[in-house]
Amino acid sequence: MLGLTPAQIRSYANKGFLTPERGDRGELRFGFRDLIILRTAGELSAARIPQRKVQRVLELLREQLPPGRSLTGIRIAADGERVVVSDGDAVWNPESGQALFDFSASELPVDTPVRVPVSHRDADDLYDLGCELEMTDPERARAAYERAIELDPEHADARVNLGRLLHEDRAPAAAEAQYRAALQSDPDHDVAWFNLGVALEDLGRLQEAAEAYRRAVALDPSNADAHYNLAGILERKGDKPGALRHLTAYRKLRG
Repeated sequence: MLGLTPAQIRSYANKGFLTPERGDRGELRFGFRDLIILRTAGELSAARIPQRKVQRVLELLREQLPPGRSLTGIRIAADGERVVVSDGDAVWNPESGQALFDFSASELPVDTPVRVPVSHRDADDLYDLGCELEMTDPERARAAYERAIELDPEHADARVNLGRLLHEDRAPAAAEAQYRAALQSDPDHDVAWFNLGVALEDLGRLQEAAEAYRRAVALDPSNADAHYNLAGILERKGDKPGALRHLTAYRKLRG
């Protein structure tokens, strides 16, 4: 309905843009404000804006908006390859902070960016292409990430996204290999540690999964899902105090 993959939605939740609640089975339940933000992200994704740029724009807007001003109260749209924001009469580019001409956000054109031949792309271009393709063509997205890694074996973000696609394709062992390779390049990549924990948990290696979640939490204490997953493992291993500590952290983060 929103034009986003489950992995993309989890990513927005992990970044703190959303405030979902947990259901009785641990599923995420989103409120109206969450759906507005996700709808905006889906519209930008449909306009070929890479997810990495969408997240960067949302992070910048949290800093640029006055205290108490919600992302749901402004209009965010694509203008070709850039994102523009309107709030009343004010229109600006959140990445540059530059004010733009005062025109209606409803009139903003949504252009398809010029396609650069794959042979002319660098690793970052291929990574962005993979992000664009994930929702509509996962196989081509996977090929884009693989090509990015060929060009730059230390491209941690490409490896993390490739690992996630492999995991979603029921290949957690292959995903593990990509996450570990990403961590060789960037040992402080908190998403790689979290995703590694999920893969290891699915592989039944709970002790290793717990250690991966601990690293994810140490690098990003606001990662509510890492606290939640770690709490579940600790409870299964009989560590009630540890499970309670991380479950409490999870509940505080989710409000």
